[in-house]
Amino acid sequence: MIAGGGTAGWLCACYLAKTLNIRTPGAVRIQLVESPDIGILGVGEGTFPSIRGALSQIGISEARFIRETQATFKQGIRFVDWARPAGSPGRNHYFHPFNLPSSRVDGLDLVPYWLLGEAGEGMAFADAVTLQAAVADAGRAPKRRQDPDYEGPMNYAYHFDAMKVAALLAAEGRALGVDHRLATICDVTLDANGGIAGVVTREIGTLQADLYVDCTGMRAALIGKALGQPLVPVSDVLFADRAVAIQVPNAGPDTPIASHTISTAHEAGWTWDIGLQERRGVGYVYSSRHTSDDRAEAVLREHIGPAAQGLNARRLPFETGYRRVQWQHNCVAIGLSAGFLEPLEATGIGLIEMGTYLLAHLLPMDACFDRAAAHFNRMMSERYTRIVDFLKLHYCLTQRRDSAFWIDNADTASVPPSLRDRLAEWRQRAPHRLDFVTDLEMFMPASWQFILYGMEFRTDLRDQRGRYPRAEEARREFAMLRAVSQHAIRDLPAHRDLVESLAGSRTAQRATA
Repeated sequence: MIAGGGTAGWLCACYLAKTLNIRTPGAVRIQLVESPDIGILGVGEGTFPSIRGALSQIGISEARFIRETQATFKQGIRFVDWARPAGSPGRNHYFHPFNLPSSRVDGLDLVPYWLLGEAGEGMAFADAVTLQAAVADAGRAPKRRQDPDYEGPMNYAYHFDAMKVAALLAAEGRALGVDHRLATICDVTLDANGGIAGVVTREIGTLQADLYVDCTGMRAALIGKALGQPLVPVSDVLFADRAVAIQVPNAGPDTPIASHTISTAHEAGWTWDIGLQERRGVGYVYSSRHTSDDRAEAVLREHIGPAAQGLNARRLPFETGYRRVQWQHNCVAIGLSAGFLEPLEATGIGLIEMGTYLLAHLLPMDACFDRAAAHFNRMMSERYTRIVDFLKLHYCLTQRRDSAFWIDNADTASVPPSLRDRLAEWRQRAPHRLDFVTDLEMFMPASWQFILYGMEFRTDLRDQRGRYPRAEEARREFAMLRAVSQHAIRDLPAHRDLVESLAGSRTAQRATA
């Protein structure tokens, strides 16, 4: 049984239904219990490239996904004013692309050569080692209309309307054979061993299952309230605990759509700006210890400008943390019931995917859950701790000293020892794959490099120049990447044009008539 709907519940249900082939005789039965009274927050949502694999596995075509969810493409995140305050001398932004650093030459790692200055004076890291920053800057899409579903020259994810995604997944889940029950869970009964015996609903009484998946969001009705698994807070590391969001209609049907999230730093947090087909989702994530709710809304409205006039703002409190035990007895927490880390790098849906994949892989058919639960808890807990470090990396390297929020974030006392140790090592060498345990990481070494060097972290290789004798080859590769990026810009369509073509919009139909 999956308790709770929304993106977490229905993504889990669809993936399990497809993976376990529930329509075959004797297969596992999946029941999803969803309250008709609890809505889904639709403020715009960002994702991670792994979502393409999940959607492909479920069997949803890319055009259908784009059409039914207001989706657009996401090629990464542009960070504005994070290293220093607005108006300061120097570059005011950097880009975290989804493409990896690339080289045509076998064995040539461009990173140390960029650190040694071989890419040229003032060349930003993402601009030097990938094509994607230039493609995104030019407003181009990551793929062409003729490319296969979920494939393209650039790595990508999506922006979408969360309510529409949940509706699409619900329709697909029911088509796959998921038993959908509209009922509100009002109580949970436990068995003699401390596991869940049943969930009591207001409308249809008590429902029972062998395994319960808690997708009840931050209420954590099963894993938290019933089973008592605590949320381990990380507010001493990640200070943000509030958001205020406004949905901003596009100025017109031809308004360009950015193919990346725009994250702009402010006095007590940062804003997201996500472009959908007909509107933008814009919100301010902030720390209530460093500002008031009213001031936060004022900052958001000032950031949006005149377009925010007369629009309603939605205030969203949250608690950052995760449960070290996410599978207890016969209950597995997936999504917000397992934990929440601020939406800076769109980790939420990626963690839903990972929890679902692990559950599908580890699920024992004999209902003996202890070994599977231990494996699941170890991997998910470790993944959360690594994400906390990665998110803190964005904050702790700032040169901003214009507000208490940024001063406190740069204080080494707020930096986990594991991250402090890595930063000390990376003063003398770049992050390497051997620094990471692949199966426990959401972010690979390249992502750490993009944030480190976007935030102007210094790795000093001057005394090691003799270890890097291929400077001439590296210079040619940097020049090649600059040239090829211009070819990519010419070859790839405008972002809005591709979205409208896939969505079958009237604008695209007029253009092709």
